Amino acid sequence: MRIALVPIAATTDPAENLTLVADGVAGAAARGARLVVFPEATQCRFGVPLGPVAEPLDGPWASRVREIAAGAGVTVVAGMFTPADDGRVRNTLLVTGPGVEEHYDKIHLFDAFGFAESDTVAPGDRPVTVTVDGVTVGLATCYDLRFAGLFQTLGDAGAQVVLVPASWGAGPGKREQWELLVRARALDTTAFVAACDQADPEAAGRPVPGGAPTGIGASTVAGPTGSVVAALDAAPGTLVVDLDLDAVTAARRAIPVLANRRY
Repeated sequence: MRIALVPIAATTDPAENLTLVADGVAGAAARGARLVVFPEATQCRFGVPLGPVAEPLDGPWASRVREIAAGAGVTVVAGMFTPADDGRVRNTLLVTGPGVEEHYDKIHLFDAFGFAESDTVAPGDRPVTVTVDGVTVGLATCYDLRFAGLFQTLGDAGAQVVLVPASWGAGPGKREQWELLVRARALDTTAFVAACDQADPEAAGRPVPGGAPTGIGASTVAGPTGSVVAALDAAPGTLVVDLDLDAVTAARRAIPVLANRRY
């Protein structure tokens, strides 16, 4: 399975970010990717009010992403914000492509390191997998990476690949934690974990907004035994990786942690 991670540095303009999505999909599809993954908050970066940005899944922003995916014949995963019933928004992953239409609302909200995502974002409550080219793919978002139980649940559901779009907050030790957690969750699920983070705004030539988690880059793919398959630096780019799914079968035979766990 050939996938592409496209870590953009999203702006506060959803229309401008759609251009980044279109360009990223075109480049990844030209390189043979069947699944193209963008970060959390692709629609609009954090650090601005999200209520005015949020749109339903049948709104113009998501509809344009569907058109881009359909035109390229690939499945696209991109982070956006959708309205919640209580006046907050939901932090949503849109998954769309040939024969695929699904969404995942972020379950674990980033109420940590002095940031309170739950003030403006309502949590999801449904683990989600999709099938892309016959492969079961699990979905998680950013802070979800710290919670092994979600990844084990996705593994139980048959996920051989788990995608983690993110907008990882910067700070002391945060890159080391990011890299460690991506590899640890791959070990927990004996699956590939493909984590696509927002590029570092500074590395993209943009000012860094204070107080908001706007990404550090370092998008990473870890294999089912915890090794790093491929990774990028802090800047925007495209990472195309061929996933050998036989490695998942072999790892689950050798290290059957999903079958052996008791709690």
